[in-house]
Amino acid sequence: MAIHFSGRGVLLDIEGTTSSISFVYDVMFPFVRRELEAHLRRDWGSPELNAACDAIARDAGHASFAAWAGDRPPEEQRRLVQREVLRLMDADAKTTGLKRLQGMIWESGFESGELKAHVYDDVPPALERWKAAGLDVRIYSSGSIQAQKLFFGHTTHGDLLAHFRGHYDTTTGPKKEATSYRTIAEEMRLSPGRILFLSDAAAELEAARLAGMHTALARRPGNPEPPSGHDHEEIETFDEIVCDAPPC
Repeated sequence: MAIHFSGRGVLLDIEGTTSSISFVYDVMFPFVRRELEAHLRRDWGSPELNAACDAIARDAGHASFAAWAGDRPPEEQRRLVQREVLRLMDADAKTTGLKRLQGMIWESGFESGELKAHVYDDVPPALERWKAAGLDVRIYSSGSIQAQKLFFGHTTHGDLLAHFRGHYDTTTGPKKEATSYRTIAEEMRLSPGRILFLSDAAAELEAARLAGMHTALARRPGNPEPPSGHDHEEIETFDEIVCDAPPC
C-alpha cells in the first residue's frame, strides 16, 4: 500500500530500515569483537581513543576514564575497557562511548575494503527520487555519526553519502524520546509535521509521532514482529512512499 507524503523532509533509521539487521549482527559486530584487543593496543594513548574511553567511563557512571582506571598499568587499563565493551555489546547497549569506539574500529574495515555495508536494493533509487524532489533526507541512528558516514560511504551500491544533508546519533538524545525528534526538526528548519520518519522500531515511531512527525514502520526481511496493536502505516520497500510535494 502506497504512503503519500507531501512534506519536505525524510528522517531514516538504519538497522532494519535501510539495511538488514543481519548485516549488523552477523558482520559488523563480530568484526569489532575480533579487532577490539588489537585496536586498543595499537591506538592506546591517541586523542581519539582517549575520548572514546572517557565517554565509555562516563556512560558507566564515572567522572572520567582516569577516575575509573585509577593507577592501573596500561595493560590492565586496556583490559578494563575491553571487558566493558564486550559487556555492553553482549547487552546490545546503545551507549555513546561504545558506539564511538565501534565506529573507530569499523573505519579500518571499511577503508580496507573488508567491510561493505548492506543496503536494500530499493534504497538507492528512492534516495535519488527524494533528492530530485528537493527533499531534505537525513539519518538518525544509535550508531555514531562517524560510523554512519563510514557505512553509507562504503555500501554494496557505492558511496551514498551525497544523498544525505545531516546525521544524528545518541548525542542528540535517546531515540525513544520525543525531545530528540523536536531537536532534529529544529535543525532541519522544518516543522515536525513536514518530516516523515521511517524505522523498524515502534517505540521510536511513537516518540517521533509525539513530536509531531509523520511515521511509517519498515517491515524488512528478518525484522522482529512489531508489537500488536500499533497504528503506524507499514511499508516493505521505499517504493511504497510516494512524494506528492512539488520539486523545490
